[in-house]
Amino acid sequence: MKFIVEHLINGKRSSEVGARQHDVYNPATGQVTKQVSLASKTVVEEAISAAEAAFPTWSNTPPSKRAQIMYRLKYLLEENSDTICRMITDEHGKVYNDAKGELTRAIENVEFACSIPSLMKGEHTKNVGTNVDSWSEMQPIGVTAGITPFNFPAMVPFWMWPLAVAVGNTFILKPSELTPSTSIYMAELAHEAGLPPGVLNVVNGDKEAVDAILEDPRVQAVSFVGSTTVAEYIYTTGTANGKRVQALGGAKNHAIVMPDADMDNAVSALMGAAYGSSGERCMALSIAVTVGEETGDIITRKLSAQLEALKVGPGLSDNDMGPLVTRAHFNKVKGYVDLGVIEGAELVVDGRNLVVEGHDDGFYLGGCLFDKVTPEMKIYKDEIFGPVLGVVRVETQQEAMDLINAHQYGNGSCIFTRDGESARFFTDNIKVGMVGVNVPLPVPVAYHSFGGWKRSLFGDLCMYGPDGVRFWTLRKTITQRWPSSDVRAGASFYFA
Repeated sequence: MKFIVEHLINGKRSSEVGARQHDVYNPATGQVTKQVSLASKTVVEEAISAAEAAFPTWSNTPPSKRAQIMYRLKYLLEENSDTICRMITDEHGKVYNDAKGELTRAIENVEFACSIPSLMKGEHTKNVGTNVDSWSEMQPIGVTAGITPFNFPAMVPFWMWPLAVAVGNTFILKPSELTPSTSIYMAELAHEAGLPPGVLNVVNGDKEAVDAILEDPRVQAVSFVGSTTVAEYIYTTGTANGKRVQALGGAKNHAIVMPDADMDNAVSALMGAAYGSSGERCMALSIAVTVGEETGDIITRKLSAQLEALKVGPGLSDNDMGPLVTRAHFNKVKGYVDLGVIEGAELVVDGRNLVVEGHDDGFYLGGCLFDKVTPEMKIYKDEIFGPVLGVVRVETQQEAMDLINAHQYGNGSCIFTRDGESARFFTDNIKVGMVGVNVPLPVPVAYHSFGGWKRSLFGDLCMYGPDGVRFWTLRKTITQRWPSSDVRAGASFYFA
């Protein structure tokens, strides 16, 4: 009998008799290692009821006391980092060092949440009228929820719930059924740190659980990260039910390589950004736009040499890249490589026939490199979400930027150059939400905010940071006068 990953509701592990279950794989071996219980609508409603009951007391808890729990949680995450990273690698497949990097970025968000007493101070103006004062407060919304993807089972949930609960909300987390264990374990650490029962609840599930969250009127706000198709569904369904929604969707991130760039630095950066985490990142660089034929030749040649040395294998061994998350996803990514060949792109490095000794059933695809990719090809248009990099050749920086600005996605982009004028023109005029100059993965730190443009983000506010504080709170503005006891004014129709 396989181990069953349960839910965490009202501070306790919870299961449902006769519940549907989903297999959880170790991508390195291709074997089912456990099963996760899929929540019914009834289970989700139970979690929402627990969150609703916990909200009045938690929202009235002083922010400084909420911050103290975050401080303790940070310590527990650091103390248990090895356990967490192994969970990530076991279920996602990414190499251990990449999992460590993910956890570091998760902890950053807890550190930011520790500053919540300052972040919620609001604004005050004395005497907006005679003896009339006005101020604004940021108040918690109520029961909130987050729906997160498989590729960052530690980091993305921590973009959401630490800040949401720090400002005084209660929370329902619905992690991916492909990588469920990390969220349960980290939520239990939060309870060990002092989070009261019902403040944070974790329900595993599929579309049934998602729809229960989107349709329940007690849930006031929903945050999502995933594919654009689902992001648009989450946004339209959630807002139609009166909820505040932020939904981060897909990406097709481009890097421009200028002729004056440090080519060795650019190639090293492209290797990490395109093939790190097997390309299963919304910030992965999947298109390199090279300016000038010589630049294209140099980049393609140097990338080919680096790919020959790329070590692919189990994430807990000394490797650069691990397997893809499931057999189905492996087949999807491989299918795009097959399609690229049919479309006429030049497959310079072919990773389709990779064999990892002793792991014949693992979901391994070697790094793939296409040259002569054109904007009409599906491998250019679609988010492949795997270790596939395409090189597009153009003649000018403007032509490269026009390609990026015309694409449906606007998540992240970067330029490699030594020229300050080129860099400034790029950062001023590119229509993308997160931009790097000689930085291949311009993921903002926790005290900024994460979010793309165009069809990479549905909603008005980005993830975490200052936008996160605004998303998880409601602004209330109060205008107040205390009339003197010995002077009673008559009717007034304006502030004097």
